[in-house]
This record gives sequence, structure tokens and C-alpha cells, in this order.
Amino acid sequence: MSGFLFVVPPLVGHINPPVGVAARLAALGHRVAWVCADPPLVRRLAGEDAQVFGCAGPVPGAGGAVRPPELRGAEALKFLWEWYLVPLADAMAPGVRAAVGDFRPDVVVADQQAFAGALVAERLGLPWATSATTSAEFAGAYDGLPRVAEWLRQRLTELRTRIGDPAGTADPRHSPHLLLVFSTPEFIGPQAPLGQRIHYVGPSLADRPAGPGFPWEWLDLGRTKVLVTLGTANADAGGRFLAECRTALRERADRVQAVLVDPGGTLPGDRADKDMLILPSVPQLPLLERMDAVVCHAGHNTVCEALWHGVPLVVAPVRDDQPVVAAQVVDAGAGVRVRFGRVTAPRLGAALDTVLHDRVHRAAATRVSTAFRAAGGARAAAVHLERLAANSSRRRADESQ
Repeated sequence: MSGFLFVVPPLVGHINPPVGVAARLAALGHRVAWVCADPPLVRRLAGEDAQVFGCAGPVPGAGGAVRPPELRGAEALKFLWEWYLVPLADAMAPGVRAAVGDFRPDVVVADQQAFAGALVAERLGLPWATSATTSAEFAGAYDGLPRVAEWLRQRLTELRTRIGDPAGTADPRHSPHLLLVFSTPEFIGPQAPLGQRIHYVGPSLADRPAGPGFPWEWLDLGRTKVLVTLGTANADAGGRFLAECRTALRERADRVQAVLVDPGGTLPGDRADKDMLILPSVPQLPLLERMDAVVCHAGHNTVCEALWHGVPLVVAPVRDDQPVVAAQVVDAGAGVRVRFGRVTAPRLGAALDTVLHDRVHRAAATRVSTAFRAAGGARAAAVHLERLAANSSRRRADESQ
């Protein structure tokens, strides 16, 4: 049996997809461990018995640089790299090296934004796979932005000098050994790259901790149901948007029942009545089975989970990769995009009416769902990782003869 070390940033959206893969590998008898700057978060998502090596690194919400909310586009991307991703890699590297020494993995599985995993593996001569938990990197995000692309390459070159193999040439976001993409070309579009090492496995959905009980009896089977969520990282920016959503949904209460996720408690007043339920968190996967539409921030996980269930979307991207993912939703025909910072209740209501009543969007969501389910998810990802470990083992054996 082989050992697999998952290196992830302390971000829910980057941990959830490989959770199912790790569980599948463990069920097959392989050794599995994690490296993260927030071990309690990994254990909450992957199970209390998960083996997690801690490391240093900035954890969102625990101090550090605060991104100005007005930053958009290239400036927001630069801030993300300069003030989070690059410092995270530098801080994680010693912990990743220590974990490799203690756990002795056969393969390192590095999240696409956990550069330390790829660069440390490269320096130590270990095979590594990329866990691509967002498809934005494969959608031509930097087309027409050559200066931005060059600036990013320079930052990665500097990182390699500090923590990787100075003679290495591989982009730490794209493993030369195995690239696991938790999406499919049917969603990414015609620009999705192809290659022998690239495998589109679709969403990896695993059982998650139930959390506080959800009042399932509250759902009215006779009404259309809508979920509104801005994910786990946008509580600071979502107050106005959620308020507009609430107004739009109140105007449709005779035919629509809504669940609003408000982790920051930004919506005052009653948190529940027969038409609307406002909660700090929800069991998203089982809830999506009962939804007719989703209004969200175009986070990759939320979008893919909705489309897995064939649910069309209204997307309002906030930052980072979300504009790219929102464009993929629209290009696939599976939803409508609105402007997060400027949307009004009438505009949002109109977009919601469109995805609820225009059969084209639901049909497109169903097409993407079919492709996602056929891709294999965690089971397929585990097969590719097993193959990488076996091939690497054979190569080492041949070299030792």
C-alpha cells in the first residue's frame, strides 16, 4: 500500500474536494495524512480521526492583511498573491518538509494554491499531483493580461529559489506528473486543456459533518425553493446583497420559499417564518437535492455542487476566481450573472425568475450534471493517484537495479 500526503490551504473550498478522495484511498488500505495551517478545520471536514500535520501560515479571519473591499480585477489578484498565497507558501514550507520526513509519503497531493506542497516535493524528488479545486486556471483567466501573467511567474520563480529546486521548471500550479481537475470540459468550455497527465474527475462530494439540525419539516413541497449563499469567506461583504435578496424573495413569497445563509448575522429581524428561513449555516449537499435554484457568489464548490444536482444558478461573483467561474456558468447556459456590488432587488428578482421559468437554463444544468456524474469524482481521482504511486514505485525499483 502507498502513502499520500495532502497539502492544503486553510480554506474550506480547497479542503472539501479532496476529502472524498482521501477517504476513498483510506478505504482501499492506503496511508493518508494532511498538512494544513488549521488542523482543526481539516478534522472538522475530514473527520476527527484524520492524521493532520500542523504548519505555520496565515489563516483567514485570524488577523493578518485585510483586503480592501473595493479591490477588483488584476489588483485584487495581485493582493491575493502578494499578501496571502506567497506568504502562505513560505510559512508552510518547513511544516511540509517535516511532515514528509515523518510520514514518508509515496505521493504528495498539493492543492493548486498550496505552492509549498509542490515545491517541497520537487526539491525532495517526490512525485506530486495537483489538486485543482477551482477551474479558473484553465479558462484563460490571464488572456489579454500578459503583465499580470509575467508578474505571477516572477513570484513563483522567487518562491522556487527559496523553497523548491532552483533547477526545477514545472509550474507548481500544474504538476507534470498528474493534474486532477474537479470539473469537466463540459463546464469549463472549449479552452479546457487536454493532455495525458490531465484528468477531469468532476466534483468530489463526500459526506460532511451534519452540524446543527435543519428543520426539514419547514420545507413546503408545494412551492418553488431557492437557496441563497455567499460561501464561507464573504460574510464581511455580503450584508447589502443578502438584504436585496431578501426583498426580492419576499415579493415572490406566494410561490417561492427561500433559505438564506447568513453566517455574519447581517440581516436583522426575524430569522424564520413560513416563507423564509435565515440560518448561519446549512447542510448544503442534502439541501440542494430539494432546491429549484441557487443564488450564490460563484464559488467553485457551491457552483459545482448545485450543478451536480442539476440546479440552475444566479451568480454574483465577489472576487478571486469567482468572475471566471461565473462566466463558465453563463457560457454553459446554466445560469444568469448579476453584479454583486450594484444589484437591486428588482434586477435580482428578474434574474431569479429567468432561471426558475426558462427551461433552457435547467436543461443546461442537467447536461452539466450528467457530465459531472460520469467523470467519476473521488473514485476516479483515487484510481489516478494509485496509478501515479505504482508507476513511481516501479521507476524507483528500475533505477535501483
